[in-house]
Amino acid sequence: MRAVVVGAGPAGAALAYLLARRGAGVTLLERQTDFAREFRGEGLMPGGVDALLQMGLGAQLDALPQSRVRRFEIFQDARLLIALQLGPGSRLGDGPRFVSQPALLEMLVAEASALPGFRIERGFTVRDLVRRNGRTAGVRGDAGSGPSEVLGDFVIGTDGRASAVRKHSDLDRAREPQSFDVLWCKLPLPEFGEQGVGRVYLGRGHFCIVFPAPDGRLQIGWVIDKGTFGDLRRRGVDGWLGQLAEHVSADFAAHIAARGSEISHPFLLDVVCDHLEEWCSPGLLLLGDASHPMSPVGAQGINIALRDAIVAANHLGPVLAAGALPDEVDAAARRVRDERLPEVRTIQRLQKIPPRILFQRTRASRTAARVLAPLLVRSGIAPLLFGFAFRRFARGTTSVRLDPEA
Repeated sequence: MRAVVVGAGPAGAALAYLLARRGAGVTLLERQTDFAREFRGEGLMPGGVDALLQMGLGAQLDALPQSRVRRFEIFQDARLLIALQLGPGSRLGDGPRFVSQPALLEMLVAEASALPGFRIERGFTVRDLVRRNGRTAGVRGDAGSGPSEVLGDFVIGTDGRASAVRKHSDLDRAREPQSFDVLWCKLPLPEFGEQGVGRVYLGRGHFCIVFPAPDGRLQIGWVIDKGTFGDLRRRGVDGWLGQLAEHVSADFAAHIAARGSEISHPFLLDVVCDHLEEWCSPGLLLLGDASHPMSPVGAQGINIALRDAIVAANHLGPVLAAGALPDEVDAAARRVRDERLPEVRTIQRLQKIPPRILFQRTRASRTAARVLAPLLVRSGIAPLLFGFAFRRFARGTTSVRLDPEA
């Protein structure tokens, strides 16, 4: 049987590799002609690293451009609240790796391309689904040579938060609105970034996260109230960088002042964080951000996608490789959804907590949050709370193990 996987992001590329390795035929469709474009979601938590290790790709992962965070510092109003050590021997264990996503995707596709049942078609834009006898039987779209139709026994949509597969399926629904957006940009790496330090700056109605990116620059994610970017944009780059500098520590503010003219890759991310309750219909499964777009909080997008791919390979690999009946393949897809949805729900609930606290609408509630944070630090409760959340973000909330035969 042949699966059509739409979208060569982490979920799609990893799943295509695993299905082809199991012996199923796989056609991977990707809208772009290459992966040489800017990605924001490059944080690979230990749970995502473990997924790649289970796939037997540890050495290939280590060879990719990447950076590691060994220490995280949390500031409130430019004052250091708490510093947390990460890595071997620390109570929290390993911290995130920030891995070049273009390099990661090219590696996964290269590994899959060495398998006989795999093929990739780049530059294919999905316009609709092909339906036959009440089932999804392929996709219709535009290829480099013109209109095209790609047929298969089962279609898997892994084409991200703007999923065309989801849009044209009967599973789509309105998404839950969020209260914030993220303004991403990069600057030259400051001294603290060179030391493997990541930072979080908590402020009134916003927060900022900075970390060393795999390209040797400093990645900045400024989380702002939804709808406020228009005012920032009217001030120009110098204006909004200057406003950001007012809310960070003195050393980082000085770095912004000195190197702000070297800003690159500014981008506004419209944050979405919700999930479909139903991911499947006859002949179709949605995975990754297509079924559950993740918030950037906690760097979960790649990690959840890779864990989705492992579970999907466990259930779909055997039936596709064996040429099972359509009803059996659909039942396997439902088992994927049943196994993955509990973790997605839990992680998304955790992702929504910090914005709810930091984007309180009343002055009293914001004041309470500002007073509470130092008290939690002095009492020793804050490290415990952070450790509880970090372990779930880092390693997931359920056990995900790749079938040894996959």
